[in-house]
Parts: sequence; C-alpha cells; structure tokens
Amino acid sequence: MPERVRVRTRGLVAERARFRCEYCLTPAGITPSPYSVEHIFPRSEDGTDTPENLAFSCQGCNGHKAAKTTAPDPATRRIVPLFHPRRQQWSDHFGWTADGTRIEGQSPTGRATVFALNLNRAGLQNLRRLMVLADLHPASPLRD
Repeated sequence: MPERVRVRTRGLVAERARFRCEYCLTPAGITPSPYSVEHIFPRSEDGTDTPENLAFSCQGCNGHKAAKTTAPDPATRRIVPLFHPRRQQWSDHFGWTADGTRIEGQSPTGRATVFALNLNRAGLQNLRRLMVLADLHPASPLRD
C-alpha cells in the first residue's frame, strides 16, 4: 500500500489552497466529504510527495482525475495537459458563466480539465446556486 502524505504536508497544501479545491474552487467547509491531497503527477508516473506536486482536491475532482495528466480538448480533440495548479493560473484557463453555476474552459487545457474532471457535475451546480444566493460565489481564483 502506498505511503500517505505526511500530516504536516497535508496541512500546508490545504492552507496554500485556502481550504478550497484547486480545480473547482469549492470550499472544503461546506461539503460533506473530506478533501484529499492529490498528486498532480501520480506516483505511477514517478510523481513525488513534494508540495510542488500536490493539490488540495474535493473527492469528486480527485476521483475523476485519478491518474490522468492529459485529456482531449473537446473543441479540437487534441490531447493536452490537464490544469496544473502549481504552475498555471486558474483564470488563464477557466471562467464562470454569468450565473456563476458553471465553469467554462477558456483554453485547450481548461476545456480538457472541465471535461475530464467533470467540473460541472449536477451536485456542484446545485451547491453553486445556493452559494450564489448566500453571496458566497462565484469564487475568485486562488493565485490571481
């Protein structure tokens, strides 16, 4: 069984992400499932446990990403890298629809990530609607 990421490192990754999923930007405090520290490049591809290779992720995004590092861009059908939260800016690849309930890919990487991680799952859209009503959404990008 693979060794788990150290507790201290997990805390640093969560704090760096401001306790939000680094893919869909959903806050950890309002979801019923615990968040994961996921490997951007999976261990199966020699990904390390260093903070540079770790992202804070909700269970939905983590489960859909799994060991993927690339996916097809739905617009061009070309295989492109998925969004890398350590090396890329969220707002360079994604934006919100006017009502704040859907994430739109604005680049090949953004479109591929929206598709591969299913960033507009029905449950997330419902949660976003409630967050909009509570004036808690749309979320701002993490590093911009």
